[in-house]
Amino acid sequence: MTPRALPSLPQYREDAVTRQLCAHTHLDERFAQEVLDEFTADRLKAIGLPLGINLVALVRHASAAQLRRRRRDAQLLFVLLALIGTLIGALVSLTNGAQQTAAVLAASAGLALLTAAVLVHRALHLAWRAARDAYRGKDRPQDLAPGVEPEVEDRLRALRRANVVPYDAQAEADNPFVGSGVRIKEDVWPSIDVGRPDDAPGGGKLPILPFDTVDLHAYMAREMGGIAGLSGLRARNRLYVRGLHVRALGADLLPDPLGRPLPRIDERLVQSGVLQEGGGMRTYLSLEVVGSGGKFVVSMHLRARRTLDRLSWQVAAYVLPPVQLRFEHVAYIPLGGFEEWWELVKATTKSLRWMLFSSGGRIQRRASAQSQRNKRLRKIRREISKHHVVYDYGATDSLRERAARPVDEMDFDERMDALDVLQRLQQGVLVATEKFLKNHNIDTSDFVRAQKVINNQTYNIGSVQGGQNQFGNYGTNNAQQGGGPGQPAGQAPASPAGGATTT
Repeated sequence: MTPRALPSLPQYREDAVTRQLCAHTHLDERFAQEVLDEFTADRLKAIGLPLGINLVALVRHASAAQLRRRRRDAQLLFVLLALIGTLIGALVSLTNGAQQTAAVLAASAGLALLTAAVLVHRALHLAWRAARDAYRGKDRPQDLAPGVEPEVEDRLRALRRANVVPYDAQAEADNPFVGSGVRIKEDVWPSIDVGRPDDAPGGGKLPILPFDTVDLHAYMAREMGGIAGLSGLRARNRLYVRGLHVRALGADLLPDPLGRPLPRIDERLVQSGVLQEGGGMRTYLSLEVVGSGGKFVVSMHLRARRTLDRLSWQVAAYVLPPVQLRFEHVAYIPLGGFEEWWELVKATTKSLRWMLFSSGGRIQRRASAQSQRNKRLRKIRREISKHHVVYDYGATDSLRERAARPVDEMDFDERMDALDVLQRLQQGVLVATEKFLKNHNIDTSDFVRAQKVINNQTYNIGSVQGGQNQFGNYGTNNAQQGGGPGQPAGQAPASPAGGATTT
């Protein structure tokens, strides 16, 4: 069918959320440091899957932003020491009656203060420009910031293709699928009889073609995109492992007990988790669809279980809501001209005293935080190596989950799009299962009866009520959904020039 010729409407940028987060690293020091602590710092804990984010771009911008802040504070501390020295010298000169010398020193103090104002103004200008370019620029966000260590970027790319996810014991009760967001549905679909052969065209019965659940998972991963009618559907088998049992897989998952688990393991181990349940290890087929611009992510985790001639699906569905409103601050940055100049002057005037006199404190706090982090890691590693303590290597959540707003705050379009994706996934799984069984000459009459029960289940999002499973009413495990320190969730963002963010 020839597409109808109509004018195209403006579209969301495919990397819109990545751009928002990259831009925010230049406006919020705590968030930038959070990114670096999670993805670049030495650690033992696994990292929850950051769905829908270009991690290389995010880490590059966070690293550039923090480097700029460290340079700014080092320069401001030097100016502060010079200012204090000249003021003390001026007071001493006045006491000794050397008024001319005191006047020169006072003028030097004024010059030092002016230098501090220039440094603050320049730092704000660079931060705003970097944030604006990351948010609005035509180039890819990863091309707008210098690269970091190659081994770090290789690890980030491997994380995107992870086929194993260790999860923390505390996360198991709420969401072992760390990084998937808010739980919407957990169910075991009615089991079906797969031991009866289908009727042959000329009479009699067809021979059943043998299969196992690995074959079924592989077929679903290969065919679901076309059957469900969802472009960009990502289907991948992943082995989910309790963090306390990571060492049981040995060097395949944890080459160094004093280091972090690997994001990828031998594919045969993943397949083993489909056929059998290891100790705290199960493989699920993860189906993930990223909404327009990366605003939300819908995921469905499936596990086929066959016992003798009965087959059933274990199903868990999750939604990852859009990011909090605080990440929209970048949209309020002036685009240039007199407005930008005036806002920069106001921001400089407002923050100069804090920027200058707290520069030493910020440097000390960064060093102290790093020292405490290293001390905790040394203590944990000593307990593992010397006392043989069983350590939980599992992830507790993901940065994208922490950045998400409450699911009840999803707007109408987002709720309806997520609902459409979820229903298409469910229907696609049912259609693909039926096709697979028919391809193996299995009578699907029992499956048709079970399908009617499954199709009676409904999904509702937010304020759209009714049915058994509701977005925003079933799961409450959306960790840290608030709008950040001092800002409740849902609060409208303030302009960066108004001092709502730190640079």
